[in-house]
Amino acid sequence: MKYTHVLFDADETLFSFNAYAGLKRMFTNYAVDFTESDYQHYQLTNKSLWLAYQDNKITASHLQITRFSEWAAKLGVPAQQLNDDFLTAMAEICQLLPGAVELLTKLKPHAKLGIITNGFTQLQARRLAHTGLKDMFDWLVISEQVGIAKPALEIFQHTFDLMGNPDKAKILMVGDTASSDILGAQNAGIDSCWLQHPNVELPAGIKPTYQVTELVQLQRLLGL
Repeated sequence: MKYTHVLFDADETLFSFNAYAGLKRMFTNYAVDFTESDYQHYQLTNKSLWLAYQDNKITASHLQITRFSEWAAKLGVPAQQLNDDFLTAMAEICQLLPGAVELLTKLKPHAKLGIITNGFTQLQARRLAHTGLKDMFDWLVISEQVGIAKPALEIFQHTFDLMGNPDKAKILMVGDTASSDILGAQNAGIDSCWLQHPNVELPAGIKPTYQVTELVQLQRLLGL
């Protein structure tokens, strides 16, 4: 195989991330029937915060607290507590995307594997343990701990340093968010595979090395 090191994004690349289901589950603890319209309203704030976080304009802590500040005021509960409860619910309902285990199992004998995620520390380790994938990965790099998010070159360089700076021609980044995963790989000078989800278009100027709609296609591309 061409690559000796393969890096993955986490959310919606390896793990499904059904935020609506997680929020519904979390809010049952507070006797709230969280509706689709509640979710749309939540997303107005949440999405803009994630864009600011991805641009390294706000901290992980600011994102996590601000997205729940409105509900915190309504319920009289600290926003941090709501955020913690949400991440707990997301860990409990976590499922792997189709083909993830098979791809990782086929890759493992040929390459060292790592994760670079803009997701949060509290969720990542628990989710890896919950899905039995903890031992698959040699490196787990979390933007909240590094202090900088994808697509910044610095988080990729930090990861390369951890890996002992292997030949960049032999590193592949796999992710579903073109503006962080694929642009980040582009910035770092490594190959990338974009996992395209339905109704998502590739932004102008971002060019993945490979483009697939399901993980099994990447397995075939890599000859596994």
